[in-house]
Amino acid sequence: MEIKAVKFRRDGFYSQPFAFGGEEGMDKFDPSIRYRGSLQNYVIDTGDEVILVDTGLPAGTPEEKPDETSLVYTGKDICSYLEALAALGYRPEQVTKILLTHKHSDHSGELRAFPQAKIYVNADELTAAELQGIPNLVPVTFTDGAYENFPASQTIREGIHFIKAKGHTNGNSIVVVEKDGLYYMIHGDITYVDEALYANKLSVVYDDLPAARETLDRVRAFIGSHPTVYLSTHSPQGYENLEARRVMDLDHPVPTVLAEVDFTDQEATGVYVCSVCGYVYDPADHDGVAFESLPDDWKCPRCKQPKEKFNRA
Repeated sequence: MEIKAVKFRRDGFYSQPFAFGGEEGMDKFDPSIRYRGSLQNYVIDTGDEVILVDTGLPAGTPEEKPDETSLVYTGKDICSYLEALAALGYRPEQVTKILLTHKHSDHSGELRAFPQAKIYVNADELTAAELQGIPNLVPVTFTDGAYENFPASQTIREGIHFIKAKGHTNGNSIVVVEKDGLYYMIHGDITYVDEALYANKLSVVYDDLPAARETLDRVRAFIGSHPTVYLSTHSPQGYENLEARRVMDLDHPVPTVLAEVDFTDQEATGVYVCSVCGYVYDPADHDGVAFESLPDDWKCPRCKQPKEKFNRA
C-alpha cells in the first residue's frame, strides 16, 4: 500500500492569527508571522484499489493576489487537481473510492470528475451546497464503533479507517491508514499548519468550537500514544512528513520555516476569492456590486466567513 500527495498549489501562507486564533481571538497573535502554505490532497494505492482522500479545488478557480493585510493565501497554481493526479499516473476511471474529509471546495472541488467512484461522506455533511446533485455519495453513519480513542468510525477496508471528527465542519472526518507499524493521519483541516498542532491551537474556521476543541484533544492524545505521520492539506509539512515518514513528537516540534512572501502589486480584476472555501465573488454575478461596497458584516454565502477571509483575484 502506498500513500502519495497530489500537489496542486504552492508558496502560500497562513498567518498566525488565522491558524491559532480560534479560541483566544486573532488579536492575541502576530499577523506578521506567516507559516508556509500549499494545497495537496492524498491518494491511497492499495495495489488493487485507488482511493482518494479529497479531490482538490474546482478547475478554473482563480489564483488570489494577497497583500500585507491578507490572513491567508492558498498559493500559486502548480496545475489543476486532475493534472496533478495524472502526473502521479492515475486516471479518473481507476478510482474506486473517495473519502471526503469535509465539504469545503478545496477538498470536494472535483468530485464530479469521478462518476464511477463511491464517495464516502459523513452523513451529517450531506446537506452541504458543495455536495448537491452528486449521485454517487455513500452516507457514512460510523457503525463500526470506536477506533482507539475516537468514539465513532467506519472501516473502509483493512488498515483504512474513516473517523468522525466534528468541529471544523459539522460533518468533518479524519482518515487513518495503518502501514508498516505507522499511523498515517490524513486530517483535512484539524489544523492548517503543524505549528498549531504543536501549540495546541485551533484555527478561526469552525462550525462548532467545543467540538473542534474535543477533536483536537483526541488527535493530540492519539499522536501521543501512536507513532503518527500527520498529513496536512494546507501546509507543505504534510507531504514533507509523508516523504520523510516523520513521526510527530508533540514535545519536540520540527523547527518552523516561515513563508517567504512577495506582495508585488498586480492589476485587480474586481473578483475576490474566499480563502477558506474557494467561493468566487464576481461583481458581474451580483448586479455589478463591487466587493469593496459590500457591508462590513457581509459573509461568504457558502462558508459564512467574513470579508477579511477573501483575497483579490
